[in-house]
Amino acid sequence: MARIVPESRTRTHPDPIMPRAEPAPRLIAENRKARFDYFIEDRYEAGLALAGWEVKAMRAGRAQLKESYVYLRGGEAFLIGAHISPLPTTSTHVPADPVRTRKLLLHRSELQHLIGAVERRGYTLVPLELRWKNGRAKIEIGLAKGKKQHDKRATEKARDWQREKARILRRAR
Repeated sequence: MARIVPESRTRTHPDPIMPRAEPAPRLIAENRKARFDYFIEDRYEAGLALAGWEVKAMRAGRAQLKESYVYLRGGEAFLIGAHISPLPTTSTHVPADPVRTRKLLLHRSELQHLIGAVERRGYTLVPLELRWKNGRAKIEIGLAKGKKQHDKRATEKARDWQREKARILRRAR
């Protein structure tokens, strides 16, 4: 005699071997000027050593990378000039410095590679974007070479041509 099993028990569960889609990293701030001023050769992701009020302010989207840069000193990397404005409701017992120097957290091998590139080959380190990844603030820094004025003009000309080409194709439809 066949046993009747309720339908809810016959459904199969999602396969545990199938990878889950990772949520896209949430962007906090982007340094668009860096892409205009530099040729980005290589990218690195680093953690940030932050205070509690800075994390709250970044969750509220109050961060800017516009005038910031990365400085290497004593085998460590530091983010200088990034502006994180404090929320009015936080940091009542700690004086908040919006542009304080923040330490970047990188693996030693990455730091050695960056130190070699900056000191020997004349590269510079620029922060590209600040984002959340698995609940932690990460910064993407780029190993870059500065563009000359004529390179900037060529980039702008190519971007304008792409925009004009897209406009022409839209009108042709």
